[in-house]
Amino acid sequence: MASEAEVLDELRRLRARVPQLTGALAAGVDGLVLAQDTPGIEPERVAALTVTALGVAMRMADATGQGDFRELLVRGVYGYVATYAAGRGAVLTVLAQDRVNLGRLLLEGRRTGARIGELVDAEAAATAEAAEAEERAEAAPAKAPAKATTARPRTARAPRTTATTNARTTTES
Repeated sequence: MASEAEVLDELRRLRARVPQLTGALAAGVDGLVLAQDTPGIEPERVAALTVTALGVAMRMADATGQGDFRELLVRGVYGYVATYAAGRGAVLTVLAQDRVNLGRLLLEGRRTGARIGELVDAEAAATAEAAEAEERAEAAPAKAPAKATTARPRTARAPRTTATTNARTTTES
């Protein structure tokens, strides 16, 4: 997947643009943490819950005819949890205080999700391309190394002479 440093850099930029964020996490759609900036929060647990919520949100969007999943917003007493699609291979989850400017949160979350999606999808495409090339190389029949041929000088041969002799063959029985 995309370099953890690149994704973490995007998360930190997001937190700088929206100061009321208390955490940010990028996870693969398989639930593995790609990068996280979530002080005081267990990132593996949040990633697992994010993927679970993602599955429900995707089914809800599909069942109601709303199209592909884009984002999910949960409001609690103390703040927000927002989850954004990040390309085909990842999701972004951000935690925010209750006093966050919700419009700013949504705008910046979408932008960061798109950027992380570009990073993750580009890395996945490069990995898939490399694997495909390796597969083709393994599937190609192995050619025997070409024999090194050295040119031998031709020597003149003496003409053949055929002398016929009367040879008798006998078989005794």
